[in-house]
Amino acid sequence: MCKGRAAELWLGPVALLFLFLGSDNIFTRLSVFFSEVAVFSFGGAYAVLAYVAQQAVDTYHWLRPGEMLAGLGMAETTPGPLIMVVQYVGFLAGYRTPGTLPPLLTATLAGLLVTWVTFTPCFLWVFLGAPYVEALRGVRALGAALSAVTAAVVGVILNLAVWFGVHVIFRETEAWQGFGLKLSIPVLSSLDVFAALLAIAAALAIFRFKVGVIQTLLPCSLAGVVLQLAFGVAQ
Repeated sequence: MCKGRAAELWLGPVALLFLFLGSDNIFTRLSVFFSEVAVFSFGGAYAVLAYVAQQAVDTYHWLRPGEMLAGLGMAETTPGPLIMVVQYVGFLAGYRTPGTLPPLLTATLAGLLVTWVTFTPCFLWVFLGAPYVEALRGVRALGAALSAVTAAVVGVILNLAVWFGVHVIFRETEAWQGFGLKLSIPVLSSLDVFAALLAIAAALAIFRFKVGVIQTLLPCSLAGVVLQLAFGVAQ
């Protein structure tokens, strides 16, 4: 009963959006994309956000790279799960594609829709898998598969770090495609010297001098605010 209800609560709104608004409507596209994210992603928020960021920025153009960086920073510094940054993505996507509705109303509805289709499928997987979790713990083949998934997740998180790092330190990037890959190549002339110096200082503090994350984050954040106020308006 719970399994069927969870599936209905998740797929029902998606089907209705397809039926009444069509496949090209922003609400339909958001519901399908974030349903796919919820169903097929593994590895936690950092692994998921690597895919969300690249698709939202490079494929759908719902956000600019700097806006995605701001959203992740906001999610990291506010209470609640990091994955809630998807609501921010949905909000901006709706605001930029309002259709016949007022932009703020479309954005609010889009943010709520994204949150719904991201989290509702999780309950379905819990209802489906919970009765078998203990029995599956002893299956060696499954353990080997999960080990492979863990290794892949490490690579996905590294991809996220590189993607965000490139867009933080360089103001401009160029898309490159080849050999089945799609990469953001930084434009060297667009180097943000202040961001690069802060990144180097933070890396030295954490890895060389073993300073704690909080003790590193606070002064770097303060330095970023000061630099933005001092030089941001002029740039």
